[in-house]
Amino acid sequence: MNQLVTSPSPSLPALVTAAGDRASIRFLEFFAAQIRNPHTRRAYARAVGAFLAWCADAGVPSIATVQPLHVATWIELQGQEVSAPSVKQRLAAIRHLFDWLVMGQVVPVNPAASVRGPRHVVRVGKTPVLEPTEARALLDSIDATAPAGLRDRALIALMVYSFARIGAALAMKVEDVFTQNRRLWVRLHEKGGKDHAMPCHHTLEQALAAYVEGAGLGDDPKGPLFRTIGRGTGQLTRTPLPQANAYAMIRRRAEAAGIKTKIGNHSFRATGITAYLKNGGTLEKAAAMANHASTRTTQLYDRRRDEMSLDEVERIVI
Repeated sequence: MNQLVTSPSPSLPALVTAAGDRASIRFLEFFAAQIRNPHTRRAYARAVGAFLAWCADAGVPSIATVQPLHVATWIELQGQEVSAPSVKQRLAAIRHLFDWLVMGQVVPVNPAASVRGPRHVVRVGKTPVLEPTEARALLDSIDATAPAGLRDRALIALMVYSFARIGAALAMKVEDVFTQNRRLWVRLHEKGGKDHAMPCHHTLEQALAAYVEGAGLGDDPKGPLFRTIGRGTGQLTRTPLPQANAYAMIRRRAEAAGIKTKIGNHSFRATGITAYLKNGGTLEKAAAMANHASTRTTQLYDRRRDEMSLDEVERIVI
């Protein structure tokens, strides 16, 4: 770290190094120690890097001389290029960074504290979802005679039937699939370091058991549950499956199954929650199963209104 902060480095923006070693150390500590989620860390790093590069082009000499006007102007420009949620996330990155710098006595005040982001109200989620018959057809279309098929079917079934986030699913180890009370359970490592365990739906139980047994994973309990496929071998490696690879797999499987909806990793979480609620499940139980802190978040995944809207539209007879 000393080498990084005592000489100019591509790891540090010019405005940070211009403020001295103390500012450089504090800047690095913000990303290394303050932000634990790797996805948030990457998003914040991109936002902060872009903002400080813009400030440098605008003639700001140091991070210690950034003013509210600079933040407000940059946020206004961002609103012309990206969606309101993205603008709010970028403003949050800048605000949190300067809060950290203020606490470290690098800057006297937070220039982003008085800057307001765009208004954004969400009542219904935008994540594409599948009909239950489509989700079933997708699972049935996967050839589960090879390790890749066993893996893909198990991963999709996990997200549908346990409402698992893709990040939590890919973070699982083999030992996170376990037997309790004569039933297969899964343990998900959710946001904020929270572990969330729940019993498996019988369809998920069959898919996971077939995958673990068929791929020979039982002898490697500490290894990753979902793994990449070795190039040219068709066999599982010990490398965890990256999120981007999971997305590419889902798009490929959906296309092969003839599904036109442009689904992604998060679609199965919304599909499972909607199917559960349509079959008489309660919002409170759905929130507990999805590990949501509030039922308001769960409501964003409830897409039953889409069917109601379609029924009403069909009443227009001309």
